[in-house]
Amino acid sequence: MRKIALAVAGGVIAAAVGSFPLLRAVLSPDVKAADAPPPAAAPGVPVTGGTVEAKDVPVFLNGIGSVQAYNNVTIKTRVDGQIMKVSFAEGQEVKAGDPLIKIDPRGYQAAIEVAQATKAKDEAQLVSAQADLDRYAQLVGPGFQTKQSYDQQKAMVAQLQAAIKGDQAQIDAAQVNLDYTDIRSPISGRLGVRLVDVGNIVHAADNSGLVTITQTKPIFVSFTMAQENLHKIHDKQGLGDLAVQAYGADNVTLLAEGKLTVIDNSVDQTTGTIRLKATFDNNDERLWPGEFVDVRLILSTRKDAPTVPQQTVQVGPNGYYAYVIKPDNTVERRVVEVASIQDGVAVISKGLDAGEKVVVDGQYRLTEGARVRVAAPGASG
Repeated sequence: MRKIALAVAGGVIAAAVGSFPLLRAVLSPDVKAADAPPPAAAPGVPVTGGTVEAKDVPVFLNGIGSVQAYNNVTIKTRVDGQIMKVSFAEGQEVKAGDPLIKIDPRGYQAAIEVAQATKAKDEAQLVSAQADLDRYAQLVGPGFQTKQSYDQQKAMVAQLQAAIKGDQAQIDAAQVNLDYTDIRSPISGRLGVRLVDVGNIVHAADNSGLVTITQTKPIFVSFTMAQENLHKIHDKQGLGDLAVQAYGADNVTLLAEGKLTVIDNSVDQTTGTIRLKATFDNNDERLWPGEFVDVRLILSTRKDAPTVPQQTVQVGPNGYYAYVIKPDNTVERRVVEVASIQDGVAVISKGLDAGEKVVVDGQYRLTEGARVRVAAPGASG
């Protein structure tokens, strides 16, 4: 019995000792709060961050234009004959005066020789007639020759002189036709596809040409703008030449830069547009006649304008806004004014300053004051 009593007493004491912390916590709740570890901070919302950059941003008008050759010539024959020689390769670049095609000249050379022979004959007759006229002039006074005979001889001399002038005109005309057998380039430019081959007979009356030449340096781009922009263009042009940029079909690839040279003298009332023309040096021939291009007419340049990637700016019920990242990695939702959005870049006119940190991507989970975990643009999560 004594052993049993000792065991029971030991169990009671152990139970009391084991329950002491619980009793202490119940009696002293402040001690529990002080000893407990602080709760872990909530993890930040993962976002992609960026910096507001100051850039010189052009202010421009967009349009669609077509490239036009500075000069375009269809080479045709001006005489009839057989093509004896072609002196060019298709697509070749030529200079003004370079030989292109040779037409059989023998018939026209013979015509010149006939005209020259006729002139020589008439000149010989004129020499004889002039000698007779001189003798008649000496014999009319003494009465050995009649006045009528003298006048007839004088008329004969005049006829032969006129005939010689006509002979020279025949020679000149024949020489022109002979020159036409040697067809040369009238302008500098690039040749197109050859339309005839050696051995073919061509005629001056043919409607089709022999080859075309296109002048591509310089070159034009013709485009249109809405008529409401006309006065703005006039005002800016009065300050100096306006730059024009031609872009490829993707509106990203810059093909060439030129300047505005022509504003049409009237507005197209059917479409409400004004036609303009820009000139490009095109030394690298990146612009090709007949090509369609996207055109940007540069009116001015915003200096040191705050810019952010386009997706930084969100649209809310009150307009545009962006999330600005504070030094403590919390965000502020800030209303901004957007001057323009171009080429994936938003130009900010009010609300952001250069150097500020902003949320570029991941805004859909953010609220005012939310904590963020920032990753650099392009970083993989």
